Amino acid sequence: MKKLLFLASALCLMACKSTQAPKPVGATPHPRQLPWHEMEYYAFIHFNMNTFTGMEWGTGGEDPKLFNPTQLDANQWVKVIKDAGMKGVIITAKHHDGFCLWPSKYTEHSVKNSPWKNGKGDVVKELSDACKKVGLKFGVYLSPWDRNHAEYGREAYVTYFHNQLRELLTNYGEIFEVWFDGANGGSGYYGGANETRKINADTYYQWDKTYQIIRKLQPKANIFSDEGPEVRWIGNERGYGTPTSWSSFTSRPELTGAPRFQHQAEGDEDGKNWIPAEADVSIRPGWYYHAREDHQVHPLEKMVDIYYCSVGRNASLLLNLPVDRRGLVHENDVKRLMELKKVIEADFAHNLATQATVKATDVRKSHQQFKAENAIDSDTKSYWATNEGVKNASLEFTFAQPTTFNRFMAQEYITLGQRVKKFKLEYEQNGQWKTIDQQTTIGYKRLLRFPAVTATKVRFTIEDAKASPLISNVGFYNAPILLLTPKVVRNKKGEVTLIPADEATEIYYTLDGTEPTKQSNRYTAPFVVSAPTELKVVGFDHNTQQYSAVATYALDVPKTLWEVLNISADEAKNSYKVIDNNPNTSFAHKVGSQPAVLTIDLGELLRLRGFTYLPSQDRWASGTISHYTFEVSSDNTHWKKVSEGEFGNIKNNPIEQRISFPEEKARYIRLTAVRTIDNAETILYGEIGVITK
Repeated sequence: MKKLLFLASALCLMACKSTQAPKPVGATPHPRQLPWHEMEYYAFIHFNMNTFTGMEWGTGGEDPKLFNPTQLDANQWVKVIKDAGMKGVIITAKHHDGFCLWPSKYTEHSVKNSPWKNGKGDVVKELSDACKKVGLKFGVYLSPWDRNHAEYGREAYVTYFHNQLRELLTNYGEIFEVWFDGANGGSGYYGGANETRKINADTYYQWDKTYQIIRKLQPKANIFSDEGPEVRWIGNERGYGTPTSWSSFTSRPELTGAPRFQHQAEGDEDGKNWIPAEADVSIRPGWYYHAREDHQVHPLEKMVDIYYCSVGRNASLLLNLPVDRRGLVHENDVKRLMELKKVIEADFAHNLATQATVKATDVRKSHQQFKAENAIDSDTKSYWATNEGVKNASLEFTFAQPTTFNRFMAQEYITLGQRVKKFKLEYEQNGQWKTIDQQTTIGYKRLLRFPAVTATKVRFTIEDAKASPLISNVGFYNAPILLLTPKVVRNKKGEVTLIPADEATEIYYTLDGTEPTKQSNRYTAPFVVSAPTELKVVGFDHNTQQYSAVATYALDVPKTLWEVLNISADEAKNSYKVIDNNPNTSFAHKVGSQPAVLTIDLGELLRLRGFTYLPSQDRWASGTISHYTFEVSSDNTHWKKVSEGEFGNIKNNPIEQRISFPEEKARYIRLTAVRTIDNAETILYGEIGVITK
């Protein structure tokens, strides 16, 4: 009898254990991080002294009187952000130049000494108040590096930094994220010293004390920096995550260069801490407003691609809006944001999974709590789970009739950790299972795009996981076709070729600055543009009567007569790559430890108003110029220096640099690489150009 009772008790214990909810696995999110994950998409506002100087990184010696927006309206910013579908905003309260957008009592280098509102204004407060009115979350960016402060590099500055942090965290309501930039130490004004100062970024700012201040004053705020402690950088400023993306992360300070950036993007399968990735990118090439970039708002298809490669790869998207000199989000940016919102809404308008019946190959005991149907109930708090130890299982979806889809969405129940290591999506065709896609991680959200599939049966298989997979949501969608903007290619001779997205697309263009329509010039063959011209291009699909977004290109003089001078015979054969108008080629100029000097004969006397420098676009390129001098000459003997300085933030944002100077007549130009981002002995040039208009 005792044996029977013991056996019954053991069986009961086993049954009870089998009905238990899954236990956490690995690193798990803090409760404050879960609302952050749910935001997915929010705005960055870069608006500061750089807006009025035309720079990306200020030196710190700028006069506060330069800051004078004429129509600043934080309510306009907030309306745009909310209308675009974003859930919050982070403001650059102080960038590297040290100028403060609030009247800090610890410095004179702030809005209180600007002409804006006679020194009585507070941009941070205006934005915070505007957010409260419409229910947007509010965050602050405070640069640890300060190129203005006389005590930077010394202990007194750290006290100043902490005091400013306290001001921002006590006077502006609830903060959802505190953002610390990774740029630290270098040349600066420093109270007039005009010197270079180096610090140990790991210890100088007393991060433990910094984080204690935040935890005390804003317990719900998440802290961002390159490697956390609660939100990490994606490793680039292009907005793109990697296909493998773990929210678990272990800091590895020994990594540098490409391995470090890759690690920041991918995370660690067995990371010690929950530090999810945030993808930051600007809607334009630069982070701050420059009128010259009004026509360079990223194409709609690129913005859509960024969304799928950030939000769709287990990262949050922090999209920058560079407020202009008026103090408004520019109308071109607003137009693109609303176009993006329209695409996102259309892509995910109808979850077809809700029309299917679903069954699982394995369901955790007490199946009503962890049933397969939980994966299609649109509730992130319920989930399908397998029995303990079952790491390979499938959900099979059956539709009543053939159903077409081209998007797939999956979410894990991340409260108990990120688990899925590998998954596959298939559809049944003539009794055979065909693979649509096979990928690695899921995390909070994973989105897949693929050519349209029509099927009645679809199978989603977890092929490997760290533990019993927990799937909270699955979706199938049939997104409308997005008509892509035609691509523009211009060769060294000035010949322009327009490339349609597909055979059904016709291309129309204008050369006079007007908006192209199907009544404009229809593209049929390459044409030559021999003078500075604004080219506008649009695609048109007669089947759908749909236009693509309009693309605008500022074309300057052609490089037909250009020639690179004063280089070795070995390098001469590849030197054309620096003037071939192809951003995907690069020219390697080996110079050793001496400053690199590149001289170009323009072949004719031109009126120059500036120059352009595009660094190599190779992802992990070295030899990018950070500090330069630029000279011009009419005879290749007598030279005049017309510009010198720094290409701000070019390491993390290697975009084309456009430098203006007073008009000069010249036939020869000379660019000297005073310093590179990595002290390389070989300079890699993507492209060099001139500005004549």
